[in-house]
Amino acid sequence: MNIIQALILGIIQGLTELLPISSSAHLTIIPWMFGWTNSEIFKIDFQAFDVALHFGTLLAIIIFFFKDWIKLIIGGYNQVVKKEKTFEGRMFWYLVIATIPGGIIGLLLDKFAGNVLETPIIIALALIIMGIILYIVDKKSKSNIKYENMNFKQTFLIGFSQCLAFIPGVSRSGVTMTTGRLMGIERESVAKYTFLLSTPIVFAATILKFKDFVFSIPFFVGIFASFLVGIFVIKFLLEYLKKGSFKIFAIYRIIFGIIILTKCIIG
Repeated sequence: MNIIQALILGIIQGLTELLPISSSAHLTIIPWMFGWTNSEIFKIDFQAFDVALHFGTLLAIIIFFFKDWIKLIIGGYNQVVKKEKTFEGRMFWYLVIATIPGGIIGLLLDKFAGNVLETPIIIALALIIMGIILYIVDKKSKSNIKYENMNFKQTFLIGFSQCLAFIPGVSRSGVTMTTGRLMGIERESVAKYTFLLSTPIVFAATILKFKDFVFSIPFFVGIFASFLVGIFVIKFLLEYLKKGSFKIFAIYRIIFGIIILTKCIIG
C-alpha cells in the first residue's frame, strides 16, 4: 500500500465512519472500483490497516468528547464506589451495558464469518435498503427526547442494533441513529450517543488487531488523515443536525448503492 492509497482511505474513513453512510462499505468498494484489490500485497496490508483507520477516528471521538468521557468515567466510578447517583454515572453504565451485545456478536462474526458478506452486491443492497429505512424513520419520527433524558431501554436498544452493523453497508452509525430516531430521540442527541457508543468497540478492535499492524509511513498517514477529517466531521454533523435532517445521507446511500449495482452489471 502506497502513501496516496493510505491518504485516500484515511480521508474516506474520517468522512464515512462518523456519518450514517457506512465506512466498511466505502473502504471495501473504493479499492474495488480503483482496482487496488487486484494486488495481493494491498489485500494483506489492508486487513490490519482497516482497523488502524478506525483507530484514527476513535482518537477524533476521544479528543472531541474528552471532557464528556472524563465526566462519564468519574460519574460511573462514583456511582459504584460512593453510591452517588448522577446523570453521568447512569449514562456511563448505560454505555457499558449497551456495548456488550455488539461486542460479543462482532467478535464471533470476525472469527467465524470473516469476509463472507463483503461482496459489492450485498453492500449495495444494504446501502439502499438502510437508506430508505433511515429516510422514512427520520421523516416520521418525533424529536422529543434529549441526550440527557435517554433511559436504559433506549440506550440498550440502540446498542443492540449495532449487531446489524456486521453487514457491510448497513453502517454502525446509520443503524444506531435510525434506532434512536425511531424512539423519538433528537437527531443531535442520538448522534452524540452514537459517537460515544462506538468508542469502546473500536478501542477493543484496535487492541485485538494491534499485533497485525505494520508500522510504516502509509500507516501513519492513513491514521492522521482519518483523525483530522474525523474531528471536522463530528463538529459538522452535530451542528448540521441542530436544524437539518438525515435526508441527505439517505439519498446519498441510495445513489451510491445504485452506482455499485450498475458497475456490477456492466462490469
